[in-house]
Amino acid sequence: MKPVGQKFLPVIDEDGNELHVDKDAVLVKEHFGLDHIRYADINPVLIPKGYTRDYLDGKITLDQQKHNLSRAYNRIMEDSDVLLCEGTGHCAVGSVVEASNAQVASWLNARMVLVVNGGLGKAWDELEMNKVYCDKFGVDIAGVIVNRVVPDKYEQVKHYLGRALQERWGVPLIGLVPDRPYLGCPAIADLELLFKGSNLVSGKQYRMRHYTVQELQLVATSLEVFLRNLRRDPERTLYVCHASRNDILLGFLMESQQRGPGWEAAMIVTGYADYPISRQVMDIVLSMENAPPVLMVPKQTHQVMEDIHKFTPKLNYQDEGRVSVAVKHYEPHIDFSLLLQEDGEAATAP
Repeated sequence: MKPVGQKFLPVIDEDGNELHVDKDAVLVKEHFGLDHIRYADINPVLIPKGYTRDYLDGKITLDQQKHNLSRAYNRIMEDSDVLLCEGTGHCAVGSVVEASNAQVASWLNARMVLVVNGGLGKAWDELEMNKVYCDKFGVDIAGVIVNRVVPDKYEQVKHYLGRALQERWGVPLIGLVPDRPYLGCPAIADLELLFKGSNLVSGKQYRMRHYTVQELQLVATSLEVFLRNLRRDPERTLYVCHASRNDILLGFLMESQQRGPGWEAAMIVTGYADYPISRQVMDIVLSMENAPPVLMVPKQTHQVMEDIHKFTPKLNYQDEGRVSVAVKHYEPHIDFSLLLQEDGEAATAP
């Protein structure tokens, strides 16, 4: 269960009704086949736009939120051995509507598993702040999972952070997960969502193909130089060019027809809101068989490059490949027997 959600997806529930449900809750339910849990229960409180104002105006009450959470909790526990509640952000997120992670954990009498990104000093600082908020509402800490640990510092973090947790808090280090950059690489589908008003005009069957920042390349050369580099570049490269460069787009498309199925290049065309692609060029893109992915983005080039470099995509249930990789990567690094031993019936993980 994700007690309090923010970013949602429309789903069709078991009775054929459309509901809005937090996308992380949908991911877990769909991927793990949790068919015994109803959609209405996996995300009992959803905070869309305007919810905070409605709460402060008294249109939504604290008792309503508690009732929805309690009802969902009891329904799920009727048919489940363990209930894991996923939090939203740090422990204080949701406090403006009096439904922070720590408050929800206290209502459900759940112990808390704190999750923090890897390191020592900064990680401990964040853990301390979250623990203070848990203490305020009487929430016990069951343990800590450290995420995205630099592989070279894995043993160091395990030794020192694990020791500090035991000596100062008396809680175990339940998991220590080394960083795997691939899990933070956006798919073309993620970039579609990132850039509002974008349009994937070709290569839609490759929507779930991922690209690293290292595979991103800005094109600002002549067509001749671009084509020469294109034939030397890695087969998986994400090119970015401005919509005024019809020559670059056409050269990219023509080159794609010479390559085999192993060629996995894609192109983002920027600034099309100010420089519309000509009808003739669009006709070529749309009529070309096995065309590579071409994503049209209204933003200007410098902003697109900056946004991609800053972007860390979230997992989504449609990206089955990356979700499966994440599960296989995390599973061996978390002590599930210790987690279940420590948390009793339920835990919430912000």
